Amino acid sequence: MNYINKIRKLSLAIFIVPTLAINICLYIVIYIKLAPGDGLGAPTFPYIDGGTSISRTARVFPTYLIFKPAMFITAYCLINYWRTNFKLINSLDPSYNFKKYFRFFGIASAIFLILHSVFLGIKFDISIYKLFRRFIILSFIIFELVAQAILVINLNKIKDKIKPLMYMNVLKLKIFLVSTLILVAIISAPIVTSSGFVKFKHALEWDFMIGVLAFYLLTFFFWKKPLPHTLSDV
Repeated sequence: MNYINKIRKLSLAIFIVPTLAINICLYIVIYIKLAPGDGLGAPTFPYIDGGTSISRTARVFPTYLIFKPAMFITAYCLINYWRTNFKLINSLDPSYNFKKYFRFFGIASAIFLILHSVFLGIKFDISIYKLFRRFIILSFIIFELVAQAILVINLNKIKDKIKPLMYMNVLKLKIFLVSTLILVAIISAPIVTSSGFVKFKHALEWDFMIGVLAFYLLTFFFWKKPLPHTLSDV
């Protein structure tokens, strides 16, 4: 299988699997109410009103039976996604050394996602454990954003070489998306680390996660579907 075709399939899976999982968990907890003990109360649309967090909807029974496997699948796809991007850019420009950095940060973000899923729902009344969980989720976000930013920079630097293989307008959208995510992360950092603004932080969590996942949806549309006459190594 050529690299571009594999990247397109992986990117679509990375977008669909977690997006479906978190929203199915939300629907189960809020509307089917299979987990009434979590005390979420009235129906909510957290993308706007911040009525609940992703972890709160995913850590109870039976939603963690959906969320955790979905995150493991997503992490597996992420690892393969970043490795395949490395191979693709290496085949296009072997002399470009910065490609190894997005692979490192991308795979590291997937590992942090696995750790977050493993520890989700496990409760210890120890302050250092709570700090550890926050460190894991923040590390996932930071490493993911760094990986996305470096990859976009790589693609922009070699855009003349890959012009027949990609859509330039989608590359511009990817640059705008990653820049916006980084800007939002920097601006909201003081609020996120504070003890207040709970509903705002919940809404930001949902919207920010969809923004991060949208990067992979754009990747699917970024690369042109390889034609039979194109080189098999890309």
